[in-house]
Amino acid sequence: MDGPPGSSVGDTLGGLEQRVWRGLAWSFFNTLAGRLGSLLAGIVIARIVAPEAFGVYAVALVALNLLLSMNELGVSVALVRHPGPVTAIAPTVVTLSIGTSAVLFLAMLLLAGPFATAMGAPEATGIIQLMSVAVLIDGVTSVPVAMLTRAFMQAKRMQIDLLGFAISTPVTILLALAGQGAWSLAWGAVAGNLATGLFSVLWTPERYRPGFDRAVAGGLLRFGLPLAGASLLLLALVNADFVVAGRVLGTTQLGLYFLGFNLSTWPMTLVSTVVRRVTTAAYAQLHARGDGHTGFRQSMFLVLSLGMLLSVLLAAYAEEIVRFLYGETWVPAAVVIPALVILSMGRMVVELSYDYLVALGRTIGNAWLHGVWLVVLVPALTLGAMGFGIGGIAWAHVLVVLVVVLPGVGILLARSGTPVWPLVKDLLFPVLGAAAVLASSVLLTRLLPGGFVLLAVGGVVGVLVYALFVGRKFLRTIRAFTGAGERSR
Repeated sequence: MDGPPGSSVGDTLGGLEQRVWRGLAWSFFNTLAGRLGSLLAGIVIARIVAPEAFGVYAVALVALNLLLSMNELGVSVALVRHPGPVTAIAPTVVTLSIGTSAVLFLAMLLLAGPFATAMGAPEATGIIQLMSVAVLIDGVTSVPVAMLTRAFMQAKRMQIDLLGFAISTPVTILLALAGQGAWSLAWGAVAGNLATGLFSVLWTPERYRPGFDRAVAGGLLRFGLPLAGASLLLLALVNADFVVAGRVLGTTQLGLYFLGFNLSTWPMTLVSTVVRRVTTAAYAQLHARGDGHTGFRQSMFLVLSLGMLLSVLLAAYAEEIVRFLYGETWVPAAVVIPALVILSMGRMVVELSYDYLVALGRTIGNAWLHGVWLVVLVPALTLGAMGFGIGGIAWAHVLVVLVVVLPGVGILLARSGTPVWPLVKDLLFPVLGAAAVLASSVLLTRLLPGGFVLLAVGGVVGVLVYALFVGRKFLRTIRAFTGAGERSR
């Protein structure tokens, strides 16, 4: 069963960990099912649609992601972290969410042409306008989705996402077979958004009508605008490489980079995305009872340990994976994967820290960090693209994350009173395990034929080697987290 719609601090003392782990379990199955389904669909679509069409679709996706980052001005997060009943603030959140989404939708209808031209893909104009419908859907559903998240109702989220996938995938494949190229991807995405939006509204634990309270709106905007600013900057960051690839290298290279980027995000999607559906609510409630630092450290170690295993396996066998899944046409995309999995690991750190700092009510520093990140990143990506193509773009990302971003995260955490050095020490054994997996991959690549045999044996050996370094501490950390719930009873 799903958790209750809301809970007070007192309610969390006995059952928070149980609710969090139940939510994590459903979130994991949801994400795994969704990613496996999207992988299979992506394999089929990639063998029908040319890289250039993927590049055109990527241009439209950049526009949509930038709009979604500004949508509802970050105020729906206030519902997730609010310590008591949300009846007084929810109607104002509804109004702000729907109002801003309508304004952004109309703006994109007018600006789609200039944006597509600036990206070097004027043929993407109509696709951008079509996909902008998702902004309206997001505005209407932001409060229902926030209430599902607040209540740890990941079982319902799984059903909603699977229904959306079941609708969007056939639409995309049928249109791709009909020769619609990038339009097939766009129509499939819109169909999926409509489905998930409808079921989110139907299954939310609490519904609210639009309303407006000026005092409430002021408080929401003071909380949400820094989050919206940080989200906009973050989306600009993770889409800046698409912009540079499109303008400097063209839509075909952008399509290759887009596929490589999506594949590289698998570890982050399977691990970080799973926990981020519950982290803001969980961190807020753990902080309220005095366990915030410990819970954050434990979750960071668990997420990075799993993410590093998946990342190193993906990097070690990148070319074989791309060839086996997508065919020889897409093999050039593999060059970006080793660098981009490092970027994914860095983003895991940033996003978990972001959720933790939001739970503490410290939102300004995130915006500043993302601003500095963007200022440094854009010229680095441009130089990388001009000198080394899509591979240069990927490694420019890594350089900026290691030199600028992760130290900045450490500063923000330290200023919040969170000890940073223990977080760093926790990574020693995962890093050693990753190095051992890479060494084993070099040996196996020389001894075994390529294709499925290499991937299967390499995967099993990699997991066993990594477990020798990380397994014991990983199990101890899980026991420590679940044991905290028993001690609090």
